[in-house]
Amino acid sequence: MRKDLEEKTISVEKIFKGKVLDVEVHTVSLPDGEVSKRELINHRGAVAVLALTKDNEVILVEQYRKAIEAVTLEIPAGKLEPGEDNKKLSAIRELQEETGYLVTEDRLEKLCDVHVALGYSSELITIYFVDGLEHAGEQNPDDDEFINLKKYPLDEAFRLLDENIITDSKTMLALAYLKNRKGTK
Repeated sequence: MRKDLEEKTISVEKIFKGKVLDVEVHTVSLPDGEVSKRELINHRGAVAVLALTKDNEVILVEQYRKAIEAVTLEIPAGKLEPGEDNKKLSAIRELQEETGYLVTEDRLEKLCDVHVALGYSSELITIYFVDGLEHAGEQNPDDDEFINLKKYPLDEAFRLLDENIITDSKTMLALAYLKNRKGTK
């Protein structure tokens, strides 16, 4: 027997409104009639690109992430800007800004949508794939963004995944997809 699982919102307390995310506390009615609180992060969403060069190298970016106080390796990604309705165009912009690589909209293949932390955040990242890229320009990151461009042969990128050196969820998912697609063990 399937039970109703929906939690109905009774009230919303807005805690913080930022440029990237908002924080709210929702008072909810649980399926059993009890009342509880949910702390939620509202995020406008993001895009990411699993990109391969014409030499079959995985394009990654290295950057410091304050939330974990560490330098990470990630596929190029970024938040949707206000008014950006076309996620492919957002992905193209982020790839160019972070790596200098250019791609056209028709070359991007959508891999998936992934909820990053659905227990407390609405953030949804759309991940795209493109291969055969040739370097076309310089990085042009945001003013407060400091990143290093890295390229890894496929076997090295898969080793970084297998040895859990890469811990970013979107990058892990994208590389696992690629590993499966390429038929590599």
